[in-house]
Amino acid sequence: MRKIPDSELVINDDGSVFHLHIRPDQIADTVILVGDPTRVNMVAAHFDSVECEVQSREFHTVTGTYKGKRLSCVSHGIGTDNIDIVVTELDALVNVDFATREEKSVKKSLVLVRIGTSGGLQTVCPIGSYVVAKRSVGFDGLLNFYDVPEGVFDLDFERAFCNFTQWNNRLPAPYIVSANEELVEKIGFDMLKGVTISAPGFYGPQGRYVRIKPIDEKLNQKIIDFNYKGEVITNFEMESSALAGLAKLLGHKAMTVCAIIAGRVSHNMNTNYKGSMEELVKIVLDRI
Repeated sequence: MRKIPDSELVINDDGSVFHLHIRPDQIADTVILVGDPTRVNMVAAHFDSVECEVQSREFHTVTGTYKGKRLSCVSHGIGTDNIDIVVTELDALVNVDFATREEKSVKKSLVLVRIGTSGGLQTVCPIGSYVVAKRSVGFDGLLNFYDVPEGVFDLDFERAFCNFTQWNNRLPAPYIVSANEELVEKIGFDMLKGVTISAPGFYGPQGRYVRIKPIDEKLNQKIIDFNYKGEVITNFEMESSALAGLAKLLGHKAMTVCAIIAGRVSHNMNTNYKGSMEELVKIVLDRI
């Protein structure tokens, strides 16, 4: 059995994992993930009771109960690089013995549901709608650093997408990964189930042009026009691909659902989206 070196899994002096700063006893088997640390308070306000609260950098965790079910809410900040940290450390908390630094013989599968915000790319997902990322297209390249077994990525979809968009070889190779089907149906049964792009930035990687031109100014239009066996790309965000992919690799169930707050085709934006997010939070809490 491999003993994980101190430099590979950093454990703090108080027995907590390095970045999240929480101990194994402080995390529930069902975790709601949000980007904004202050949004954890929005979720936890619905809890019947709170057993612990930990804040470390952008990672804010509250564990408690909702209608008798033990839940944790964890903020992950922005980007797939942060998802890499959060999912890896959540997995370590439940599947690594911190005393021996070895994997546990019996693994635990977490339920990970991310509630986020997103920009809509199609008329079927206007501002105010909710979109479940049934599939995610990773523009970030993160999963390409891992040994991914056959069947995790949809290689046919990937080839079709790269051919249609004439993908620039200076960009990270995109990958396509599906969310957990059981969770998608359980939480998003009455929502639009789409294909979500996870971009490694808010501006250029999503085709926004402030002062620096994107390398392919027509890429967003190609994305909007792309159709794979009846599936179109519905929205942009920045985390779902890494969450779905890492969860699959580690044996967890994961999905992302986003409130659409920006119309990338209509060029409009809703900066006052708190009410929409509060409604989505309550829906997820009742269905999770």
